[in-house]
Amino acid sequence: MDDPVLLQRFAAWLQPGPSAEDAERSAFFNDGVIVLDTNVLLSLYEYTETSRREVLSALEQTAGRLWMPYQVGLEFVRGRRSTLESRKRALSDAASEVNKKLMAARKAIVDAKNVVCVQLDKYARAQQEIAGLAALVADSGVDAHLDVYRHEFKRHLDMLKADHDLALNSVDADDPILRRIAKLYGEGIGEQPEYDVLRRRLEEATAYRFPNKIPPGFSDSDKETPLKSAGDFLLWEELIEYICQLPLSSRRVLFVSNDTKEDWYEQGSGSNKSRPWPSLIDELRRRAEADLRVETPPHFFGGIREFLDAELAADTYAEIERVSETFDVKVSEAPLVVTEETGLHLEPPEVLALDALNSVGLTSSAVRGAVESASPSLRLFQWWLIGVTAQLGRRTAGEAEPSVSIATARRSSEPPSRDWVPGTALSSGEWLHRDSSWIAPWFMDLLASIPQADRTTLCRLSQQQAESNRRSRK
Repeated sequence: MDDPVLLQRFAAWLQPGPSAEDAERSAFFNDGVIVLDTNVLLSLYEYTETSRREVLSALEQTAGRLWMPYQVGLEFVRGRRSTLESRKRALSDAASEVNKKLMAARKAIVDAKNVVCVQLDKYARAQQEIAGLAALVADSGVDAHLDVYRHEFKRHLDMLKADHDLALNSVDADDPILRRIAKLYGEGIGEQPEYDVLRRRLEEATAYRFPNKIPPGFSDSDKETPLKSAGDFLLWEELIEYICQLPLSSRRVLFVSNDTKEDWYEQGSGSNKSRPWPSLIDELRRRAEADLRVETPPHFFGGIREFLDAELAADTYAEIERVSETFDVKVSEAPLVVTEETGLHLEPPEVLALDALNSVGLTSSAVRGAVESASPSLRLFQWWLIGVTAQLGRRTAGEAEPSVSIATARRSSEPPSRDWVPGTALSSGEWLHRDSSWIAPWFMDLLASIPQADRTTLCRLSQQQAESNRRSRK
Protein backbone atom coordinates (compact mmCIF):
# COMPACT_ATOMS: atom_id res chain seq x y z
CA MET A 1 0.00 0.00 0.00
CA ASP A 2 1.35 3.43 -0.95
CA ASP A 3 2.21 5.92 1.77
CA PRO A 4 -0.35 8.66 2.45
CA VAL A 5 0.10 11.82 0.36
CA LEU A 6 1.40 13.79 3.33
CA LEU A 7 4.23 11.30 3.83
CA GLN A 8 5.02 11.30 0.13
CA ARG A 9 5.08 15.08 -0.18
CA PHE A 10 7.49 15.57 2.69
CA ALA A 11 9.50 12.35 2.46
CA ALA A 12 12.83 14.19 2.39
CA TRP A 13 12.02 16.02 5.63
CA LEU A 14 10.87 12.88 7.41
CA GLN A 15 14.04 10.90 6.70
CA PRO A 16 17.05 11.07 9.05
CA GLY A 17 20.34 12.46 7.79
CA PRO A 18 22.52 10.13 5.69
CA SER A 19 24.74 7.73 7.56
CA ALA A 20 27.61 5.45 6.62
CA GLU A 21 25.31 2.45 7.12
CA ASP A 22 22.65 3.41 4.57
CA ALA A 23 21.79 0.41 2.44
CA GLU A 24 21.63 2.44 -0.78
CA ARG A 25 24.89 4.29 -0.22
CA SER A 26 26.95 1.96 -2.41
CA ALA A 27 24.84 2.89 -5.46
CA PHE A 28 26.04 6.49 -5.26
CA PHE A 29 29.67 5.33 -5.40
CA ASN A 30 29.22 2.70 -8.09
CA ASP A 31 26.65 4.35 -10.37
CA GLY A 32 26.20 7.98 -9.33
CA VAL A 33 27.60 11.28 -10.57
CA ILE A 34 30.27 12.45 -8.14
CA VAL A 35 30.72 16.20 -7.70
CA LEU A 36 33.63 17.49 -5.60
CA ASP A 37 33.29 21.01 -4.22
CA THR A 38 36.11 23.51 -4.75
CA ASN A 39 37.34 23.15 -1.19
CA VAL A 40 37.86 19.40 -1.66
CA LEU A 41 40.09 19.97 -4.68
CA LEU A 42 42.01 22.78 -2.99
CA SER A 43 42.63 20.48 -0.03
CA LEU A 44 45.03 18.59 -2.28
CA TYR A 45 47.46 21.49 -1.84
CA GLU A 46 47.26 21.02 1.94
CA TYR A 47 48.23 17.35 2.04
CA THR A 48 51.76 16.07 2.36
CA GLU A 49 53.20 14.58 -0.80
CA THR A 50 52.66 10.98 0.33
CA SER A 51 49.04 11.52 1.36
CA ARG A 52 48.27 13.53 -1.77
CA ARG A 53 49.55 10.70 -3.96
CA GLU A 54 47.28 8.19 -2.18
CA VAL A 55 44.26 10.53 -2.32
CA LEU A 56 44.69 11.09 -6.06
CA SER A 57 45.05 7.35 -6.63
CA ALA A 58 41.83 6.81 -4.67
CA LEU A 59 40.05 9.43 -6.76
CA GLU A 60 41.12 7.57 -9.89
CA GLN A 61 38.74 4.81 -8.78
CA THR A 62 35.89 7.26 -9.45
CA ALA A 63 37.14 8.37 -12.89
CA GLY A 64 34.33 8.42 -15.43
CA ARG A 65 31.77 9.40 -12.78
CA LEU A 66 33.40 12.67 -11.73
CA TRP A 67 31.83 15.84 -13.03
CA MET A 68 33.05 19.41 -12.38
CA PRO A 69 30.68 22.38 -12.60
CA TYR A 70 32.22 25.37 -14.36
CA GLN A 71 31.90 27.36 -11.13
CA VAL A 72 34.00 24.79 -9.26
CA GLY A 73 36.63 24.82 -11.98
CA LEU A 74 36.84 28.61 -11.92
CA GLU A 75 37.19 28.77 -8.13
CA PHE A 76 39.72 25.93 -8.15
CA VAL A 77 42.02 27.46 -10.77
CA ARG A 78 41.86 30.87 -9.12
CA GLY A 79 42.17 29.62 -5.53
CA ARG A 80 45.31 27.50 -5.81
CA ARG A 81 47.74 30.33 -5.13
CA SER A 82 45.91 31.66 -2.07
CA THR A 83 45.84 28.13 -0.62
CA LEU A 84 49.61 27.85 -0.94
CA GLU A 85 49.97 31.40 0.41
CA SER A 86 47.87 30.44 3.42
CA ARG A 87 49.98 27.35 4.12
CA LYS A 88 53.23 29.28 3.72
CA ARG A 89 51.94 32.07 5.97
CA ALA A 90 50.80 29.62 8.66
CA LEU A 91 54.25 28.01 8.88
CA SER A 92 55.96 31.41 8.85
CA ASP A 93 53.64 32.73 11.57
CA ALA A 94 54.30 29.62 13.65
CA ALA A 95 58.06 30.18 13.47
CA SER A 96 57.62 33.83 14.44
CA GLU A 97 55.29 32.93 17.32
CA VAL A 98 57.74 30.33 18.63
CA ASN A 99 60.50 32.92 18.64
CA LYS A 100 58.28 35.40 20.51
CA LYS A 101 57.42 32.77 23.12
CA LEU A 102 61.08 31.88 23.65
CA MET A 103 62.03 35.54 23.97
CA ALA A 104 59.24 35.92 26.54
CA ALA A 105 60.58 32.86 28.38
CA ARG A 106 64.07 34.40 28.39
CA LYS A 107 62.74 37.62 29.88
CA ALA A 108 60.68 35.71 32.45
CA ILE A 109 63.77 33.79 33.62
CA VAL A 110 65.79 37.00 33.99
CA ASP A 111 62.91 38.71 35.81
CA ALA A 112 62.56 35.72 38.16
CA LYS A 113 66.28 35.89 38.94
CA ASN A 114 65.96 39.59 39.70
CA VAL A 115 63.11 38.93 42.15
CA VAL A 116 65.21 36.42 44.06
CA CYS A 117 68.29 38.65 44.01
CA VAL A 118 66.33 41.58 45.45
CA GLN A 119 65.21 39.42 48.35
CA LEU A 120 68.73 38.04 48.91
CA ASP A 121 70.12 41.55 48.99
CA LYS A 122 67.35 42.95 51.20
CA TYR A 123 67.28 40.27 53.86
CA ALA A 124 70.67 38.53 53.76
CA ARG A 125 73.12 40.79 51.96
CA ALA A 126 74.19 37.55 50.30
CA GLN A 127 76.39 39.02 47.59
CA GLN A 128 78.08 35.73 46.81
CA GLU A 129 74.75 34.01 46.19
CA ILE A 130 73.59 36.97 44.12
CA ALA A 131 76.70 36.73 41.99
CA GLY A 132 76.15 32.99 41.60
CA LEU A 133 72.60 33.50 40.35
CA ALA A 134 73.76 36.25 38.01
CA ALA A 135 76.31 33.87 36.54
CA LEU A 136 73.74 31.09 36.27
CA VAL A 137 71.32 33.34 34.43
CA ALA A 138 73.87 35.20 32.35
CA ASP A 139 72.63 36.05 28.90
CA SER A 140 74.77 33.40 27.26
CA GLY A 141 73.65 30.78 29.74
CA VAL A 142 69.93 31.43 29.28
CA ASP A 143 70.33 31.54 25.51
CA ALA A 144 72.26 28.28 25.53
CA HIS A 145 69.44 26.52 27.36
CA LEU A 146 66.74 28.03 25.19
CA ASP A 147 68.67 27.17 22.04
CA VAL A 148 67.98 23.50 22.75
CA TYR A 149 64.26 24.19 22.44
CA ARG A 150 64.69 26.68 19.61
CA HIS A 151 66.61 24.21 17.44
CA GLU A 152 64.20 21.37 18.15
CA PHE A 153 61.11 23.47 17.41
CA LYS A 154 62.73 24.77 14.23
CA ARG A 155 63.59 21.25 13.15
CA HIS A 156 59.94 20.20 13.33
CA LEU A 157 58.71 23.28 11.45
CA ASP A 158 61.37 22.76 8.78
CA MET A 159 60.24 19.16 8.49
CA LEU A 160 56.68 20.35 7.86
CA LYS A 161 57.92 22.70 5.15
CA ALA A 162 59.83 19.85 3.52
CA ASP A 163 56.80 17.55 3.65
CA HIS A 164 54.77 20.14 1.77
CA ASP A 165 56.66 19.94 -1.48
CA LEU A 166 54.84 22.61 -3.50
CA ALA A 167 56.37 26.04 -3.97
CA LEU A 168 54.35 29.15 -4.76
CA ASN A 169 55.72 29.38 -8.27
CA SER A 170 54.49 25.87 -9.03
CA VAL A 171 50.96 27.19 -9.58
CA ASP A 172 52.27 29.56 -12.24
CA ALA A 173 54.70 27.29 -14.05
CA ASP A 174 53.94 23.59 -14.17
CA ASP A 175 51.42 22.71 -11.47
CA PRO A 176 51.50 18.90 -11.10
CA ILE A 177 48.20 18.81 -9.17
CA LEU A 178 46.35 20.82 -11.80
CA ARG A 179 47.54 18.50 -14.56
CA ARG A 180 46.60 15.41 -12.56
CA ILE A 181 43.12 16.77 -11.87
CA ALA A 182 42.67 17.72 -15.53
CA LYS A 183 43.52 14.18 -16.55
CA LEU A 184 41.23 12.74 -13.88
CA TYR A 185 38.18 14.68 -15.10
CA GLY A 186 38.88 14.45 -18.81
CA GLU A 187 35.94 16.06 -20.60
CA GLY A 188 33.67 15.93 -17.54
CA ILE A 189 33.74 19.70 -16.94
CA GLY A 190 30.81 22.08 -17.31
CA GLU A 191 30.58 24.78 -19.95
CA GLN A 192 30.62 28.43 -18.96
CA PRO A 193 27.01 29.63 -18.59
CA GLU A 194 25.78 32.24 -21.06
CA TYR A 195 25.72 35.77 -19.67
CA ASP A 196 21.94 36.08 -19.75
CA VAL A 197 21.65 32.77 -17.86
CA LEU A 198 24.23 33.93 -15.33
CA ARG A 199 22.43 37.24 -14.86
CA ARG A 200 19.10 35.50 -14.33
CA ARG A 201 20.59 33.16 -11.74
CA LEU A 202 22.23 36.02 -9.88
CA GLU A 203 18.93 37.86 -9.72
CA GLU A 204 17.16 34.78 -8.39
CA ALA A 205 19.83 34.27 -5.75
CA THR A 206 20.03 37.85 -4.49
CA ALA A 207 16.38 38.88 -4.86
CA TYR A 208 14.55 35.71 -3.81
CA ARG A 209 16.55 32.82 -2.41
CA PHE A 210 19.04 34.57 -0.12
CA PRO A 211 16.53 36.91 1.59
CA ASN A 212 14.38 33.84 2.30
CA LYS A 213 17.37 31.73 3.40
CA ILE A 214 16.73 29.05 0.80
CA PRO A 215 19.83 26.82 0.50
CA PRO A 216 22.43 26.60 -0.78
CA GLY A 217 24.69 29.63 -0.36
CA PHE A 218 22.62 32.14 1.60
CA SER A 219 25.34 32.42 4.28
CA ASP A 220 27.59 34.08 1.70
CA SER A 221 25.09 36.84 0.89
CA ASP A 222 27.20 39.55 2.59
CA LYS A 223 30.20 39.21 0.27
CA GLU A 224 31.33 42.28 -1.61
CA THR A 225 29.74 41.41 -4.96
CA PRO A 226 26.65 39.39 -5.97
CA LEU A 227 28.83 37.18 -8.16
CA LYS A 228 31.01 36.16 -5.21
CA SER A 229 28.00 35.75 -2.93
CA ALA A 230 26.23 33.41 -5.33
CA GLY A 231 29.06 30.93 -5.97
CA ASP A 232 27.35 27.97 -4.24
CA PHE A 233 24.00 28.70 -5.87
CA LEU A 234 25.61 28.96 -9.33
CA LEU A 235 27.21 25.56 -8.73
CA TRP A 236 23.83 24.16 -7.67
CA GLU A 237 22.05 25.45 -10.77
CA GLU A 238 24.75 24.03 -13.05
CA LEU A 239 24.42 20.67 -11.33
CA ILE A 240 20.64 20.54 -11.79
CA GLU A 241 20.94 21.53 -15.46
CA TYR A 242 23.54 18.82 -16.07
CA ILE A 243 21.65 16.05 -14.26
CA CYS A 244 18.48 16.78 -16.25
CA GLN A 245 20.36 15.75 -19.41
CA LEU A 246 21.24 12.27 -18.10
CA PRO A 247 19.19 9.08 -18.44
CA LEU A 248 16.84 8.54 -15.51
CA SER A 249 18.77 5.43 -14.47
CA SER A 250 21.93 7.56 -13.91
CA ARG A 251 20.38 10.31 -11.84
CA ARG A 252 22.13 9.88 -8.52
CA VAL A 253 24.36 12.68 -7.25
CA LEU A 254 27.04 12.35 -4.59
CA PHE A 255 28.14 15.85 -3.58
CA VAL A 256 31.32 16.09 -1.48
CA SER A 257 32.25 19.25 0.43
CA ASN A 258 34.00 20.53 3.54
CA ASP A 259 31.29 23.16 3.83
CA THR A 260 28.94 22.31 6.69
CA LYS A 261 27.60 25.81 7.31
CA GLU A 262 23.90 26.47 7.79
CA ASP A 263 23.36 27.19 4.10
CA TRP A 264 24.10 23.53 3.31
CA TYR A 265 23.20 21.80 6.58
CA GLU A 266 20.14 22.06 8.77
CA GLN A 267 21.66 22.63 12.18
CA GLY A 268 20.51 20.15 14.83
CA SER A 269 19.84 20.89 18.47
CA GLY A 270 20.30 18.86 21.60
CA SER A 271 21.17 15.27 20.75
CA ASN A 272 20.13 15.71 17.11
CA LYS A 273 23.02 16.05 14.69
CA SER A 274 22.93 18.44 11.76
CA ARG A 275 21.97 16.98 8.39
CA PRO A 276 22.05 18.22 4.79
CA TRP A 277 18.98 20.36 4.17
CA PRO A 278 16.06 18.12 3.14
CA SER A 279 14.98 20.96 0.84
CA LEU A 280 18.09 20.31 -1.29
CA ILE A 281 17.17 16.65 -1.63
CA ASP A 282 13.58 17.60 -2.36
CA GLU A 283 14.54 20.25 -4.94
CA LEU A 284 16.85 17.94 -6.89
CA ARG A 285 14.22 15.22 -6.88
CA ARG A 286 11.50 17.64 -8.03
CA ARG A 287 13.49 19.47 -10.71
CA ALA A 288 15.71 16.66 -12.02
CA GLU A 289 14.10 13.44 -10.78
CA ALA A 290 17.42 12.66 -9.13
CA ASP A 291 18.54 11.42 -5.73
CA LEU A 292 21.08 13.44 -3.73
CA ARG A 293 23.58 12.43 -1.11
CA VAL A 294 25.89 14.97 0.59
CA GLU A 295 29.07 13.86 2.37
CA THR A 296 32.19 15.37 3.88
CA PRO A 297 35.61 14.23 2.57
CA PRO A 298 36.34 11.81 5.47
CA HIS A 299 33.03 10.02 4.86
CA PHE A 300 33.52 10.09 1.10
CA PHE A 301 37.01 8.60 1.15
CA GLY A 302 35.81 6.04 3.66
CA GLY A 303 33.19 5.07 1.06
CA ILE A 304 35.84 4.81 -1.66
CA ARG A 305 37.72 2.39 0.56
CA GLU A 306 34.61 0.37 1.31
CA PHE A 307 32.87 0.25 -2.07
CA LEU A 308 35.66 0.76 -4.61
CA ASP A 309 38.49 -1.08 -2.82
CA ALA A 310 40.81 1.94 -2.85
CA GLU A 311 43.88 1.70 -0.63
CA LEU A 312 44.27 4.50 1.89
CA ALA A 313 46.77 4.17 4.72
CA ALA A 314 45.64 5.03 8.23
CA ASP A 315 47.98 8.04 8.27
CA THR A 316 46.49 9.32 5.02
CA TYR A 317 42.93 8.95 6.29
CA ALA A 318 43.92 10.77 9.49
CA GLU A 319 45.33 13.60 7.36
CA ILE A 320 42.10 13.78 5.36
CA GLU A 321 40.19 14.20 8.61
CA ARG A 322 42.62 16.83 9.88
CA VAL A 323 42.50 18.94 6.72
CA SER A 324 38.71 18.61 6.54
CA GLU A 325 38.36 19.90 10.09
CA THR A 326 40.72 22.84 9.70
CA PHE A 327 40.39 23.82 6.06
CA ASP A 328 38.68 27.17 5.37
CA VAL A 329 35.63 26.19 3.34
CA LYS A 330 36.02 29.35 1.30
CA VAL A 331 39.76 29.62 1.00
CA SER A 332 39.53 31.06 -2.46
CA GLU A 333 37.57 33.97 -0.96
CA ALA A 334 39.28 34.15 2.43
CA PRO A 335 41.18 37.22 3.57
CA LEU A 336 44.84 36.78 2.65
CA VAL A 337 48.11 38.69 2.69
CA VAL A 338 48.44 40.39 -0.69
CA THR A 339 52.07 40.70 -1.71
CA GLU A 340 53.71 42.13 -4.79
CA GLU A 341 53.82 38.59 -6.15
CA THR A 342 50.17 37.71 -5.52
CA GLY A 343 48.78 41.18 -6.17
CA LEU A 344 49.50 40.86 -9.86
CA HIS A 345 47.02 37.97 -10.07
CA LEU A 346 44.25 39.28 -7.80
CA GLU A 347 41.72 41.90 -8.77
CA PRO A 348 41.09 44.17 -5.76
CA PRO A 349 37.52 45.05 -4.75
CA GLU A 350 36.70 48.34 -6.47
CA VAL A 351 34.87 49.63 -3.41
CA LEU A 352 38.04 49.26 -1.29
CA ALA A 353 40.23 51.04 -3.83
CA LEU A 354 37.79 53.94 -4.12
CA ASP A 355 37.51 54.17 -0.33
CA ALA A 356 41.31 54.38 -0.13
CA LEU A 357 41.37 57.03 -2.86
CA ASN A 358 38.88 59.23 -1.04
CA SER A 359 40.57 58.81 2.35
CA VAL A 360 43.69 60.71 1.25
CA GLY A 361 42.07 63.33 -0.95
CA LEU A 362 43.38 62.24 -4.34
CA THR A 363 41.39 64.24 -6.85
CA SER A 364 42.82 64.02 -10.37
CA SER A 365 41.05 62.08 -13.08
CA ALA A 366 44.35 60.36 -13.87
CA VAL A 367 44.63 58.78 -10.41
CA ARG A 368 40.93 57.96 -10.26
CA GLY A 369 41.24 56.28 -13.66
CA ALA A 370 44.18 54.22 -12.37
CA VAL A 371 42.12 53.14 -9.33
CA GLU A 372 39.09 52.17 -11.43
CA SER A 373 41.07 50.51 -14.22
CA ALA A 374 40.71 46.77 -14.81
CA SER A 375 44.23 46.60 -16.26
CA PRO A 376 46.47 44.02 -14.50
CA SER A 377 49.35 46.50 -14.80
CA LEU A 378 47.65 48.81 -12.26
CA ARG A 379 46.68 46.17 -9.70
CA LEU A 380 49.82 46.72 -7.61
CA PHE A 381 49.03 50.42 -7.29
CA GLN A 382 45.42 49.67 -6.33
CA TRP A 383 46.43 47.10 -3.72
CA TRP A 384 49.21 49.36 -2.38
CA LEU A 385 46.80 52.28 -1.95
CA ILE A 386 44.36 49.99 -0.10
CA GLY A 387 47.13 48.72 2.16
CA VAL A 388 49.01 51.95 2.88
CA THR A 389 45.90 53.93 3.82
CA ALA A 390 44.95 51.24 6.34
CA GLN A 391 48.52 50.89 7.61
CA LEU A 392 48.91 54.64 8.23
CA GLY A 393 45.47 54.98 9.82
CA ARG A 394 43.93 57.09 7.06
CA ARG A 395 40.93 54.77 7.09
CA THR A 396 39.70 51.78 9.12
CA ALA A 397 40.16 48.39 7.47
CA GLY A 398 37.14 46.11 7.35
CA GLU A 399 37.08 42.80 9.25
CA ALA A 400 37.23 40.68 6.09
CA GLU A 401 39.61 43.01 4.26
CA PRO A 402 42.81 41.39 2.98
CA SER A 403 46.07 42.42 4.61
CA VAL A 404 48.41 44.07 2.12
CA SER A 405 52.20 43.80 2.24
CA ILE A 406 53.29 45.94 -0.71
CA ALA A 407 55.76 48.83 -0.44
CA THR A 408 56.62 51.45 -3.04
CA ALA A 409 59.84 52.58 -1.36
CA ARG A 410 62.46 51.31 1.02
CA ARG A 411 65.24 52.94 2.99
CA SER A 412 68.32 50.76 2.87
CA SER A 413 71.87 50.67 1.52
CA GLU A 414 70.95 48.09 -1.13
CA PRO A 415 67.87 47.93 -3.39
CA PRO A 416 65.26 45.18 -2.74
CA SER A 417 65.85 44.06 -6.34
CA ARG A 418 67.94 45.26 -9.24
CA ASP A 419 65.15 47.09 -11.05
CA TRP A 420 64.34 49.43 -8.14
CA VAL A 421 65.22 53.09 -8.78
CA PRO A 422 67.46 55.16 -6.44
CA GLY A 423 65.74 58.00 -4.61
CA THR A 424 68.01 60.50 -6.34
CA ALA A 425 65.78 60.08 -9.40
CA LEU A 426 63.32 62.41 -7.63
CA SER A 427 63.92 66.03 -6.67
CA SER A 428 64.97 67.01 -3.17
CA GLY A 429 61.75 68.96 -2.80
CA GLU A 430 59.51 65.89 -3.08
CA TRP A 431 61.63 63.13 -1.56
CA LEU A 432 63.58 63.05 1.70
CA HIS A 433 66.54 60.73 2.32
CA ARG A 434 67.15 60.53 -1.43
CA ASP A 435 70.61 58.99 -0.97
CA SER A 436 69.34 56.09 1.16
CA SER A 437 66.04 55.35 -0.60
CA TRP A 438 64.94 52.98 -3.34
CA ILE A 439 61.67 53.27 -5.24
CA ALA A 440 59.63 50.57 -7.01
CA PRO A 441 59.80 51.00 -10.81
CA TRP A 442 56.01 50.69 -11.28
CA PHE A 443 55.52 53.50 -8.75
CA MET A 444 57.95 55.72 -10.65
CA ASP A 445 55.98 55.08 -13.85
CA LEU A 446 52.76 56.09 -12.09
CA LEU A 447 54.28 59.31 -10.68
CA ALA A 448 55.32 60.34 -14.16
CA SER A 449 51.73 60.16 -15.43
CA ILE A 450 49.79 62.16 -12.79
CA PRO A 451 49.43 65.85 -11.85
CA GLN A 452 51.83 67.41 -9.34
CA ALA A 453 49.30 67.72 -6.48
CA ASP A 454 48.48 64.00 -6.43
CA ARG A 455 52.11 63.17 -7.11
CA THR A 456 53.05 65.03 -3.91
CA THR A 457 50.37 63.20 -1.91
CA LEU A 458 51.49 59.78 -3.15
CA CYS A 459 55.16 60.56 -2.46
CA ARG A 460 54.26 61.59 1.09
CA LEU A 461 52.33 58.35 1.67
CA SER A 462 55.18 56.30 0.23
CA GLN A 463 57.79 57.97 2.46
CA GLN A 464 55.64 57.63 5.58
CA GLN A 465 55.18 53.93 4.87
CA ALA A 466 58.91 53.46 4.27
CA GLU A 467 59.71 55.08 7.62
CA SER A 468 57.05 53.00 9.38
CA ASN A 469 58.42 49.79 7.86
CA ARG A 470 61.97 50.81 8.74
CA ARG A 471 61.06 51.36 12.40
CA SER A 472 59.25 48.04 12.60
CA ARG A 473 62.32 46.18 11.28
CA LYS A 474 64.52 47.55 14.04
